[in-house]
Amino acid sequence: MENYTNDNTARRYKAHVSILGTTQLHLRSPYIIAWWSAAFPGFGHLLLSKYLRGYALFIWEVIVNLHSHVNLAMMYSFQGKIDLAKEVLNTRWLLMYIPVYLFAIWDSYRTTVDMNNAYVLAEREDHHFNTFTLGALEINYLDKRNPVLAVMWSLFIPGLGQLYIHRILTAFFLIIWLVVFFYYSHVLEAVSLLFLGEVQKATSVLKPKWLLMLPSLYGFAAYDAYMNTVENNKLYEKEQRKYLQENYQAADFQILKGRKVK
Repeated sequence: MENYTNDNTARRYKAHVSILGTTQLHLRSPYIIAWWSAAFPGFGHLLLSKYLRGYALFIWEVIVNLHSHVNLAMMYSFQGKIDLAKEVLNTRWLLMYIPVYLFAIWDSYRTTVDMNNAYVLAEREDHHFNTFTLGALEINYLDKRNPVLAVMWSLFIPGLGQLYIHRILTAFFLIIWLVVFFYYSHVLEAVSLLFLGEVQKATSVLKPKWLLMLPSLYGFAAYDAYMNTVENNKLYEKEQRKYLQENYQAADFQILKGRKVK
């Protein structure tokens, strides 16, 4: 049950509230979105709520990265072991990795520009959109939340910040992959050994090719939670302002511009 149905009576809608989350158009920097695609293909598209494309690129990155040993080569490069970095690279997989990696950056940049243009047109049209949805599984509605809390929960466990702001699809996706990365990188085992004072053993159990995927996941989760909390708050304020103007503001009320109050 929704308080309004986005039934395509408008040419463009600014937002849609469903039981799985709030999807909205808003202005984004194409360079920031492209940077996240460069950091980890798929992240740029997830920021744009292009979930299917983002999931496909993310899974491609994980599979091809692991088989081409890109993370291992990066680790050896950071250590100055250039010859060893060249040796571990698997060119049979690497040559597939590069075109898709470049496509992810280009496509996220292009899509951001297009969606920014769509937002400008939707903002001018300023059509009504649903702000409350009630279903058998979930309830979702526009309200204001704290961006700092969203970041804090994301830094504890990626995905919790998204649950806080009701981005269900992204939350489950992040949590599932966090468990996979934790398990195969042995990072929690290493932390336990570190607390016991066994530093050398803690270092030896780590799997770098899985471990190096965690910083990107944590960074993305925190940024996505913060950015979407801020934008959802803006959307809530705009919708409330419009509702109050249409239902409670006198028709002859005018704000006079250019006059100075003495």
